[in-house]
Amino acid sequence: MLRVVACIDGSRAVHAVCDYSAWASRHMEAPLMLLHVLDDERYPSEPDLAGNIGLGSREQLLTELAELDRKRSKLALEHGHHLLDEAEIRVKAAGTNEVVKRQRHGNLSESLVALEKDTRLFVMGLHGESSSDSNVHIGSQLETVIRSVERPILLVPDEYAEPKTAMLAFDGSETAFKGVEMLAASPVLRGIPLHLVMVGADTADNWEQLKKAEAMLSGLDVEITLAIRQGDVEPTLHAYQEEQGIDLLVMGAYGHSRIRQFLVGSTTTTMLKSATKPLVILR
Repeated sequence: MLRVVACIDGSRAVHAVCDYSAWASRHMEAPLMLLHVLDDERYPSEPDLAGNIGLGSREQLLTELAELDRKRSKLALEHGHHLLDEAEIRVKAAGTNEVVKRQRHGNLSESLVALEKDTRLFVMGLHGESSSDSNVHIGSQLETVIRSVERPILLVPDEYAEPKTAMLAFDGSETAFKGVEMLAASPVLRGIPLHLVMVGADTADNWEQLKKAEAMLSGLDVEITLAIRQGDVEPTLHAYQEEQGIDLLVMGAYGHSRIRQFLVGSTTTTMLKSATKPLVILR
């Protein structure tokens, strides 16, 4: 059975990652994996000093530095185990019982790519481990992960609120219809009222595209609202979301359309830093 994979780390969003992944696991009736990845660049599993042998008086110093690296890696490994244990307690308290824990050494995006054939949804925090109340940082590996994996990614803010409504940012492109097909075949939005929102001209052709998407999603058996708004993509989508009190924004990642450009370049950091609600990225 395809599973939900929650990316657990030491960031401020870790509790929300646990809560949203538990919700997704229950909502989608999918088992949950709690995953912690130790970055090999920061915590190498075994320091390699083979190229530095024979440096005379410096050899002892290199040996001591290697031992320090081993101790750091061991402590990081133990810290990861504690994070996973605490996450397991939290998701089980939220009613999710089918849970496994995994810890891996390596690169996060490569680790997720290796898991995605058995994954329905990845869950990650929006904010990195270096974030604080006064200085919010977007996770440094977030864009790489979005570009690498082919499964939907649920990006979550620091506080949890159960999603009750959702909106899909839709532009009528071939890629957008592929996203609609993905949603139609997935339980991720099952039972959640959905708004299909297009940012563009109020034309008969655009309404036709929206209605075609609506028909494709009819199998979800949920209330679907269609809307067209004019303006710049980012503020227009945010304004509609606030106006309608929508909890969950769904959109495609990358490409050449105005909506996918919303996730690229300077607007990315602004949008993600200000996000207070979860965001699903479709690939």
